[in-house]
Amino acid sequence: MDSAEFRKREIYRVTFVGFVANLLLTAAKFAAGILGRSGAMVADAVHSLSDMATDIVVIVFAGISAKPRDDGHDYGHGKYETLASILISLALVAVGVGILLQSIRSIRMVVAGEELPRPGVIALAAAAVSILVKELLYRYTVRAGRRLESPSVVANAWHHRSDAFSSMGTLAGIGCAYFLGEKWRIADPIAAIIVSFFIFRIALQLLHSGIGELLEKSLPADTEAEILSIVTHDPAVREPHNLRTRRIGSCISIEVHIRVDGRMDVKHAHELTRDIERRLRARFGEGTMVAIHVEPLHASTPCSDAR
Repeated sequence: MDSAEFRKREIYRVTFVGFVANLLLTAAKFAAGILGRSGAMVADAVHSLSDMATDIVVIVFAGISAKPRDDGHDYGHGKYETLASILISLALVAVGVGILLQSIRSIRMVVAGEELPRPGVIALAAAAVSILVKELLYRYTVRAGRRLESPSVVANAWHHRSDAFSSMGTLAGIGCAYFLGEKWRIADPIAAIIVSFFIFRIALQLLHSGIGELLEKSLPADTEAEILSIVTHDPAVREPHNLRTRRIGSCISIEVHIRVDGRMDVKHAHELTRDIERRLRARFGEGTMVAIHVEPLHASTPCSDAR
């Protein structure tokens, strides 16, 4: 099995675990919200339902991004995975807006003199279970995403954690409403508003990263400095310039010009570039795309003296 196929199967496995957990949690939360008369828990169930939708997005786009390059995609299909992470980010924004608007409506009801219903203990227990399950899912998924260098899996992990944040707000609100009486029931929508801003922050971070990749943003300066260090590891390679870098899904693309002694034969120059490619892929992954353009140093300047 090649590395691309193994990576695709690992992404499928991790995402399927999350999908099954979200399916069970969503059903449990809807039941707890209805039986426990808790609007906050019903909203939390909707949040888990959105997680299921993003799991499906990851599964579909991971299969597309794993396809090898073809006549229409010379650089492969990695950007489809980036698009998936952006869609997940937009889903997070939509969920945050929904929580925010519902919370504002609940607060306006209290200000107008209406009484919010007292939730049942089943809603309180469901919120606690949800926090535990979603935090475990986050840790499991984010470790896998970083190991597989998959931005969409990491984005999905943060969606799990955003659901845990939502459940924390739900737990606090339900707890206040259940234990402290009618005057404290407004704590539920207030906590939900705070949670919605956490969700917005995470979503915007992921969205910024994904859009930067689609717009061909260069790799960070420290990464480019490391690339140049690897390129010039052999003293025969001089004056690297015109470095261009970008991320394509889980892989990176590197283009660079180098200069060598003009008297060097083609075979030796080819061996130098192959060695550079090998070292770059050893550092940044086998899927790294490397293009090296070789130029001669000034004919009158020996390679050992050129700067």
